[in-house]
Amino acid sequence: MSKGKKFWTFNAKENSDEGELLLYGDISDSTWWGDEVTPKNFKTELDSLGDIKTLNVYINSGGGDVFAGQAIYSMLKRHSATVNVYVDGLAASIASIIAMAGDNVKMPKNAMLMVHNPWSFGMGNANDFRKLADDLDKVRESMISVYEDKTGMDKESIVELLDAETWMTAEEALEFGFADEIEEEKQVAASLNNIIFAINGLKVDITKYKNLQINKIQFKEPIPSENKINKIKEQPADMAEPKEKIIDDNKITVEKAEKQVPIDLYKKLNEIHERRFSI
Repeated sequence: MSKGKKFWTFNAKENSDEGELLLYGDISDSTWWGDEVTPKNFKTELDSLGDIKTLNVYINSGGGDVFAGQAIYSMLKRHSATVNVYVDGLAASIASIIAMAGDNVKMPKNAMLMVHNPWSFGMGNANDFRKLADDLDKVRESMISVYEDKTGMDKESIVELLDAETWMTAEEALEFGFADEIEEEKQVAASLNNIIFAINGLKVDITKYKNLQINKIQFKEPIPSENKINKIKEQPADMAEPKEKIIDDNKITVEKAEKQVPIDLYKKLNEIHERRFSI
């Protein structure tokens, strides 16, 4: 996957002191580690909004690259504007870290937020894997500090949420301190087709997660029984989803998700061990 591919959209409102950032889908298709193009472009576009007073950030993402998410969080956190974060469906994994940059985090009543531990993959001997485990622990510490700053929770409680891969409704996110406001009047569209959970056009393969709590999701149609869900997790993914989802009565066209190309383990062994972390 080539470096520099955008996964964000900035919009400047004319004759206004407000700007917008749209983060839909995966956070970065390639790691930012060692990539001088992607983070520089993001920062340049953010700065091009000018001396805005308010930055509205709209998130609907299942996560992605840890370093990209942490960099975005830091840039938004340092920005002089008031940052309003709107969870337009799902803020999971590293997308939940980005959401924590908001001075105000708002979630529709049936939106969701998920936190869990960082993960990676690799190959090598026992020493390589011990180092990988140590690196993952360091990444987790940086995530914990972000959640602590936003929620005011103690470290032990946050670790429990991460270890459990915790899926939160808007009410639960508000209770824990991850969100500041529930938008009662807004709704998001959610559906389950085979092993693909779709929320406002975002497609999430539920087999990626160990603890997706289907019973917390407000679907447009009745959901399958727990036994059926367990069975479909073992079946091939059916990516044939409708190309339009509804958010606040406006239709959003959703392109068919690209297949991710596995990283070349042999050519980038060091990158796997030292740099490739996802949540």
